[in-house]
Amino acid sequence: MTRPYVFITRKLNEELFAPLMEIADVKMWDSDSEPVPREMLMKEAQKATALLTMLSDKVDEELLKSAPNLKVVANLAVGYDNIDVKVASERGVTVCNTPDVLTETTADLTFALMLATARRITEAQEFVKEGRWQSWSPFLLAGVDVHHKSIGIVGMGKIGQAVARRARGFGMEILYHNRNRHLEAEQELGAAYRNFEQLLEESDFVVCLTPLTDATRHLFDYDAFKRMKKSAFFINVGRGQVVDEEALIAALNHNEIAGAGLDVFYEEPIASDHPLHHFPQVVAIPHIGSASVETRTTMIKLCRDNIVAVLQGNKAKTIV
Repeated sequence: MTRPYVFITRKLNEELFAPLMEIADVKMWDSDSEPVPREMLMKEAQKATALLTMLSDKVDEELLKSAPNLKVVANLAVGYDNIDVKVASERGVTVCNTPDVLTETTADLTFALMLATARRITEAQEFVKEGRWQSWSPFLLAGVDVHHKSIGIVGMGKIGQAVARRARGFGMEILYHNRNRHLEAEQELGAAYRNFEQLLEESDFVVCLTPLTDATRHLFDYDAFKRMKKSAFFINVGRGQVVDEEALIAALNHNEIAGAGLDVFYEEPIASDHPLHHFPQVVAIPHIGSASVETRTTMIKLCRDNIVAVLQGNKAKTIV
């Protein structure tokens, strides 16, 4: 019998795929940083039984219809807005993601980004590196406190709850907005539900952790930023397209908000001359929410195990 064929769209540690290589032929794209070209992904999909993909890989209707042997797509992320799940389901293709395993790591990064933005950490680092630190003064690079402020979490899923647990340690007032009330979070974390407008108006830090859907696309428009306190900070570790980026730039230009910490962007990667880089009060980092060695390794293993399960006729562990 012909062995299954698996294509992996980034160069990853081959040792992690030993169990998969026992039952399938495995090929990897030869770069760990550059996305596989679309034409190559299409070509590989035509013969693949399984794909291990990244968020930057578009698994759309065109690709799925050109992949007659495809049984499973394992996405190395919690999100899956790069995949046409409806068409995949219609064609009997199992779509998997990596939930839960990156919750705590992403919450760490979210809180670190909030602290870095509020306390002007990246500004201060550049200040020292550029040799501008000549003396001490009381308000040199003075930021704002995080402790005992109010945090408004938009998207109280598992990552949102993990961020709320960290906020409790800082004595913060925890507000949240979610599609549905989260009574468990209210009871266990002391979180208080607010509608979206109330949360914007009351929060010192607005933290976006919501997934990208038709309902959340451009949720943060100019009206949303204008509704925030002028002293408030916007932190986004969710999805870039939840934000109208032009509106964010305008809000920063007009001092409608105090600053922003961004791990995700409308189009990634953003250019070095992107307008957001012009604001010293913006901390921009390259989509590293779950990027710890431990967590990324666990995510890869989960993708591998999902593929192995489907190829062996079993149910995947984490089906979308």
